[in-house]
Amino acid sequence: MLPLSQFQDFIKKNELFTNGDKILLAVSGGKDSVLMLHLFKALGIDIGVAHCNFGLRADEAQRDENFVRILADAHDLPFYVTHFETKKYAVENKISTQMAARNLRYAWFEEIRAVNGYDYIALAQHQNDAVETVLINLTRGTGISGLHGILPKRDQLIRPLLFLSRQQINDIIEEDHIAFVEDSSNSSTNYTRNKLRLQVIPHLQEINPNLEKTFAENIARFTALESFLDVQVAQLRREILIRKSDGWYLSLAEIAKLNPQQLLLYELLKPFHFTAPVTEEILNSLSAVSGTHFFSLSHQAIVDRTNLVIVEKKANTLLNQFIHPSAAKTNFGDYSISLHYSTEIKFEIDASKAFVNADQLIFPLVLRKWQNGDKFIPLGMRFPKKVSDFFIDEKVPLHLKHNTPILVNGNGEIVWIAGMRQDNRYKLTTATKKVAIFELENN
Repeated sequence: MLPLSQFQDFIKKNELFTNGDKILLAVSGGKDSVLMLHLFKALGIDIGVAHCNFGLRADEAQRDENFVRILADAHDLPFYVTHFETKKYAVENKISTQMAARNLRYAWFEEIRAVNGYDYIALAQHQNDAVETVLINLTRGTGISGLHGILPKRDQLIRPLLFLSRQQINDIIEEDHIAFVEDSSNSSTNYTRNKLRLQVIPHLQEINPNLEKTFAENIARFTALESFLDVQVAQLRREILIRKSDGWYLSLAEIAKLNPQQLLLYELLKPFHFTAPVTEEILNSLSAVSGTHFFSLSHQAIVDRTNLVIVEKKANTLLNQFIHPSAAKTNFGDYSISLHYSTEIKFEIDASKAFVNADQLIFPLVLRKWQNGDKFIPLGMRFPKKVSDFFIDEKVPLHLKHNTPILVNGNGEIVWIAGMRQDNRYKLTTATKKVAIFELENN
């Protein structure tokens, strides 16, 4: 029998939507999404059905599409379908097939929602999906936000089946003789989530047969903790992060008072997209020489004598380019810099190349022109040298001095004066395991 009472209670408790809202259901044809459709239909809610064909399973993918189309027609529901070239998109964007499918479907769901006047998009994730997500986040490394796993509601996305476990869904499907289609890729261990589902979680359930319930309770606690932290950080941000005409100012004295320091500084800087490793580098630099620069995708942080100053990167600063770990080539004026990696620890005497200890790099790197006050430690030397003095010693013409690419690490340290000299701090050593090779070319 359909768990309509629990379904309604979960919707109400989590304020997923209100009476009269129009809901777009993401339906793959599997047990979870088919059950979700039956629950919504039984309550008489205004719904439509969206189905993605990712073109990854040939005839099986077409079978799924046909099944969902027939299901929508049988219930007299609007049906939306699209076909993706998922593998091509993954290659072009240098991401995994799974991530490509995720990006494509969420973007399409939102497009259908907005164009057709739906209030929310319903996804059929359940308690086991939430358990798997938390375990994946813990395995890869996460903060508090990763511990709550999948939330019942985030913006226009709702997940109304999080009150059910996979076993409960299986039992309902079998008891009510509800038709569905099976995705053969669910039995493959090529994907991280499937490995956890098939090989890890069964062992955890031997230790705790109520694993899903326990995780649901833990997730609720972590969610409450995150909400509490958000409130405290928002208040702290209003008190100590000062907005001025040229940027945001955070007193170094106030940073020194933070406890726990790294956690709170990271949370304070999160809206400016600074990563945890860059935040750590900022803390390590606070007693260093004034003028140290740090970069995020959207902002720059400068340590001056008494403040950490955060400024937005100007759109018209055309020469500043950002290099990500997977970047093959980055243009900079009349030059371009390519990046590739090697596990062969070797160094070539070639001014157009830099051979850098990859483990020391903090991405995104910045490719920019020389700035007053820049210093680096030339390869083979022990002490810092002003870049301006280095240019003089190397007899660099003025017009070239202002166009020479400077490669800067995420912690603000210069890695390489491209085409001239790399920094001694990033040289290869006997402890180096992976080499990042940068090469300068004329466009």
